[in-house]
Amino acid sequence: MTTFQTGFWQGFRLMLPLWPGVVPFAVAYAVTARGAGLSLWDTCLMSLTVFAGASQFAAAGQFVGSTLPLGAALALVGTTFLLNARHLLYGLSLSRQLPLSGRQRILAAQFLTDEAFGVVTVAGTRTPGGVTFALLLGAELSLYAAWNAATLLGALAGQVLPGPAALGVGVIFPLAFLGLLVPLLRGRPEVLVALVAGLGAWALSGRVPGGLSILLVGVGGALLGAWLVTRRAPAAEAA
Repeated sequence: MTTFQTGFWQGFRLMLPLWPGVVPFAVAYAVTARGAGLSLWDTCLMSLTVFAGASQFAAAGQFVGSTLPLGAALALVGTTFLLNARHLLYGLSLSRQLPLSGRQRILAAQFLTDEAFGVVTVAGTRTPGGVTFALLLGAELSLYAAWNAATLLGALAGQVLPGPAALGVGVIFPLAFLGLLVPLLRGRPEVLVALVAGLGAWALSGRVPGGLSILLVGVGGALLGAWLVTRRAPAAEAA
């Protein structure tokens, strides 16, 4: 097995514990899309090309039959942009850790998700080779496969399956991200940034779109972390 294949399958396996949280929500999206009038093909095509859960829910809820007025289409594009604005931060972070060619950047950007970014970032600190393109792509395509298979399942038989709320799987993602965060809290600056960012996200929740709130909190947390690190550096040199 080549180095790329080893890294790819390592990333693919890292995401398996999150599959139980992905599948019910993909099924719920498919049921929503089918109920809004989308065909089986349209429902699955959106998962194949968009691959963004919150944006797909928003889009499915605005479709009526097979037509979408221009104003609604523009609103949908704007909503999708806000919901996914946080990916700008993910891309900036990965570009500092991982040198990629133009083609690799396109692939990584298309399949990037919150979960893949979080898991790969933490896994990179625990592996000798750090974050690699193979590891990232394996993690991304792992969730991509689960999401699209569950979309097809929901589009075909979703009406007879229980929703995510009934299964209680909504707690999986928050717990997963909490588990990713804890190992990164190695000192006072990290703890302070996490605390301020968490309080900021809580304060903004319900007041601004989810993607925009994460972007604002992420930028604010990054600036706070940079200030704390640069402030500590002269003190360390003086000591």
